[in-house]
Amino acid sequence: MGKVYEELTDRLRSFIAEQPVYFVATAPESGGHVNVSPKGYPDTFAVLDNTTVAYLDLDGSGVETIAHIRDNGRITIMFCAFSGKPNIVRLYGTGTIITPEEPEFAELITKFGPHPGVRSIIVITCDRITDSCGFAVPFMTFQKDRMLLDEQKGRKDAQGQRAYKAKNNRESIDGLPGLRADETEPIHQHS
Repeated sequence: MGKVYEELTDRLRSFIAEQPVYFVATAPESGGHVNVSPKGYPDTFAVLDNTTVAYLDLDGSGVETIAHIRDNGRITIMFCAFSGKPNIVRLYGTGTIITPEEPEFAELITKFGPHPGVRSIIVITCDRITDSCGFAVPFMTFQKDRMLLDEQKGRKDAQGQRAYKAKNNRESIDGLPGLRADETEPIHQHS
């Protein structure tokens, strides 16, 4: 049976910290495509306080999460146990996009491990925290993080990064605004 929590307990915090992958889900307000993104690199997620979490938003192939949050703020984060006791934790809430030029960015970036290609930090104020059984989630063994995203971002020169961001980060697949050009600079933002 699932349980609803008022805040992130020590047990939930420990569970979150142990997971090598988490999933981010958002959707536009009216129609359009629901987006679910897997996120690796456990050092890209941080619990800020009892009801606030954040994750490091790295350059990627699209900008759905940012566009959806700007459209309506809604976001859900899900963690699943692929080893040990079965469990699923979901954090429902309202997201805020913190881009590199915003004053709070400098302090928030210290909460994460080193990664190139940082676009923004997504801060989530949780209004519902739940866990459930996860009985049907399979056992899987974690081998290691794929470092391809970090490696790819480290290889692109400034002009290549600007072109990539202009093509892939300006609007969602449904045409919602993503990141403006001034929000993706400095292009070599590194955590």
